[in-house]
Amino acid sequence: MGYRLSKIYTKTGDKGKTALSDNKRIDKCTPIIEVIGQLDELNAAIGVVVSFSHHNDINIQLQNIQHQLFNIGGELSHPQFSQLAAENITILEHYIDNFNSHLTPLKEFILPGGSKASALCHQARTIARRVERCYVALSRNEPKFTNPLILQFLNRLSDYLFVLARFLNLKDNHNEILWQSHRSQPQVDNEIMLIPQSNVKKDK
Repeated sequence: MGYRLSKIYTKTGDKGKTALSDNKRIDKCTPIIEVIGQLDELNAAIGVVVSFSHHNDINIQLQNIQHQLFNIGGELSHPQFSQLAAENITILEHYIDNFNSHLTPLKEFILPGGSKASALCHQARTIARRVERCYVALSRNEPKFTNPLILQFLNRLSDYLFVLARFLNLKDNHNEILWQSHRSQPQVDNEIMLIPQSNVKKDK
């Protein structure tokens, strides 16, 4: 088997073109390339979560998901070969149910944040939602790239990342902050908002 990356820079993309597996040159701004690029961004974001997580079992789950995201990117480049199976979605659902069994039911939305790993997990979740939206747009316009399993996987992945973010806060002893409507937000002491006169530049 030859090397995947025998040369890092090839100069073939210097004019804003790239190629899928059929070697046909297309613009780098086309929807299919946008989706593949956003899958790469999501994969990198999950990698950052792994680097801040201290829980080996969770990191193994996340790295398995990273492999699946590579598989999805490969399928988009070469639609004839799909490595995603319904089992991959079932596994995500199993993870979600397991995390949820340890969490208290939510009665309000929560603010993204908490431990570093949890906050980064929330960030990855928003990227997953963006990838999902872009994939829906792609599948509507270019049916040859449509695979219902990819859409289901991306949809379930964002749910997984949300529940995992909550679970990480639980494991790392960080309290969740519930969203408060404007009618229930705590009042801010006006004195805290005042700017000391010594810090205000006077007009000459």
